[in-house]
Amino acid sequence: MSLTRRKLMVAGSSLLALSAISGTPLFASIVDDHINAFTGGADLASGSIMLDTPEIAENGNTVPIEVSAPGATSIMLLAAGNPVPAVATFNFGPLSGARSGSTRIRLAKSQDVIAIAKMNDGSYEMASAMVKVTIGGCGG
Repeated sequence: MSLTRRKLMVAGSSLLALSAISGTPLFASIVDDHINAFTGGADLASGSIMLDTPEIAENGNTVPIEVSAPGATSIMLLAAGNPVPAVATFNFGPLSGARSGSTRIRLAKSQDVIAIAKMNDGSYEMASAMVKVTIGGCGG
């Protein structure tokens, strides 16, 4: 039995349909892989990291995100429902005045936005926020 392009397309479509039917997020393992690569498998705590997102975004193409973590050496942003969840990583040097960053991101649908900060002492902190993306302000 040889693997043809047609068989590969059928298998991929079946996997996507099975994921949609079962309700299991297809990209969850990708998010976990990014978190483990960033933290090296360390435990995550909640602490001084602040994640500021809109509760409802009328346009998923430009969603403003602000994150700050006093004492952080780097902060990683993830959009859990996007096909490519890694959004941004902010790195701070020892002379950085503020350990914060802001950006606008694109969200494919309503989803969690996750921020993970590596602190000066080597520990990791996490914060997340649910952002509901509406289409034209009509819900979604």
